[in-house]
Amino acid sequence: MSLVALGLSHRTAPVTVRERFAFAETTVADATHRLRASGLIEEAVILSTCNRVEIYAATSAEPQAALSELRRFLLAHHNYTEPLGSELYELGELHSVEHLFKVAAGLDSMVLGETEILGQLKQAYDLALKHGHTGRRLNKAFQSAFNVAKKIRTETNIQRGSVSVASVAVELAEKIFDTLTGRTVMVIGAGDTSEKTARALLSRGAKSVIVSNRSHDRAVALAAELGGRAVHFDEWHTEFALIDIIISSTSAPHYVLTRAKLAPLHSLRHARPLLLIDIAVPRDIEPEVNFLDDVYLYNVDDLQTIADDHLKLRREELLVCESIIRAKAKALLTAPPGPPGSSGSTFAFGNE
Repeated sequence: MSLVALGLSHRTAPVTVRERFAFAETTVADATHRLRASGLIEEAVILSTCNRVEIYAATSAEPQAALSELRRFLLAHHNYTEPLGSELYELGELHSVEHLFKVAAGLDSMVLGETEILGQLKQAYDLALKHGHTGRRLNKAFQSAFNVAKKIRTETNIQRGSVSVASVAVELAEKIFDTLTGRTVMVIGAGDTSEKTARALLSRGAKSVIVSNRSHDRAVALAAELGGRAVHFDEWHTEFALIDIIISSTSAPHYVLTRAKLAPLHSLRHARPLLLIDIAVPRDIEPEVNFLDDVYLYNVDDLQTIADDHLKLRREELLVCESIIRAKAKALLTAPPGPPGSSGSTFAFGNE
């Protein structure tokens, strides 16, 4: 049985394309079931984040036939009929494993060495495991990936000077404003990345945080953790005159903030700058908002420029990490198979 992978990421496709392929969290289990029902794919894990959509699969079919089925499935699931070239990458046995290891270790991330992707990868794997979509091959591959990520984190300096998406956003904010001291931040969508970004802004001097989320109870809970206050999701506009920075990361399939919504409120700000950081995929904020005076809109792809400035600091360590990954991937694929019936699904998440 071969391991293959197909996907697209911030390295191959802009957010305008990536958002078309994003899987809503509630649809992943059913989508994986339908993929396996094709008969060519026996095990599968779907990973969907703001920077990548990838499908890892185990198949007894000819690898190219399996990859063709993954491509057909991905395009059909999202009703995507436009031409695609190098946006999608197809990886066979060895390359798919090496790529998985790189993703787990944060080596393929927008911010080199970040650890948030490891948690997202574990969640994707755990979901597939709980629904019976993985077996011996993918269980072993993902468990090995988590172990490689731990080894790289503890035995190399890849994270020295490393920054998260949150700290990149903070650095961007500090370029827009002379100081963050006294600034008011609104978080729309109470997800993990939004929370981390808000905490980072507070640590650099932001005065207060307002949280708005479709689940008001979640907004209240996060606001309490951040020492801020919550507002109902359909009332965020009442706070518009007070806000300096908006961080938006919902799972909405459409724009949450549009130029039509913001334009009538804009005069309330008296020409004060407004920074909008859209870290959602699909995007939460309509691009035309950027044409409003004194409004600065940045999406996840825009954060790449700042992240690149930090990349050169860790180039040499990256070579060490890639050497570890090549050796571990080769060892995984040349190891003898486990006993018949073995699933290899004994990984304990507490090990990380």
